[in-house]
Amino acid sequence: MSIWSEALSVIPAILSGDPWEMKTAFYSDGMWLFGVIVTLAGGYLAHLVFLKVPIIERHLERGVSVVAYLMIAMIIFWGVIDRFVFSHQWSGSTTVPPFLFMIMAWFGCSYNVKLRTHLSFSEFRSKMKPQRQMMTLSLDTVLWLGFCLIAITTSLRFTAYSADNFQMVDGVDDVMKWWFYITVPVAFILMAGRVIGNWLEDWGNYRTGAPIIKQAVIGGDI
Repeated sequence: MSIWSEALSVIPAILSGDPWEMKTAFYSDGMWLFGVIVTLAGGYLAHLVFLKVPIIERHLERGVSVVAYLMIAMIIFWGVIDRFVFSHQWSGSTTVPPFLFMIMAWFGCSYNVKLRTHLSFSEFRSKMKPQRQMMTLSLDTVLWLGFCLIAITTSLRFTAYSADNFQMVDGVDDVMKWWFYITVPVAFILMAGRVIGNWLEDWGNYRTGAPIIKQAVIGGDI
């Protein structure tokens, strides 16, 4: 079977809703090609959603991160009271928060890509000529999209594997692990949308002669 056939076989596997079929299709070499399509097409679609729906553009990722953070805090807070006051402890109090932290971290990472508060070397690059600035920013885009591709492909594989094996969160009888794992490719598709949006903004600034490199502000919008 060619890599194109393997990539196309992923679509009916997803539509079937069968974790075993998805796991089989996801672990083929064609999954990487499918991942490229999902990263680029999904990222561009996310970019369009960000453009057309300002409330999503401004609040989606940090809203998810804040909710996940508050849930972690409430679980830990009640866990302490439950243990030392009532001499009881919910078995999921130490296993659910790490999954919520994973959600908080990756959605927060997507939002910080928007803010460009990652390692951007802006002080160094601001001294370059516009052509070199655009080259380095384009290299950043390629590296970020490559990072998103790896994360989306591998996390989809692990999600299907977890669902096929009916993996439960330790200490909880009715919460599946794949419910949390599936949020990882979603976060990285949003991240790809942020990356594409940043590059298009940089390209527009380059063509009009506007400043390309801007100082990132940690904790605030640019």
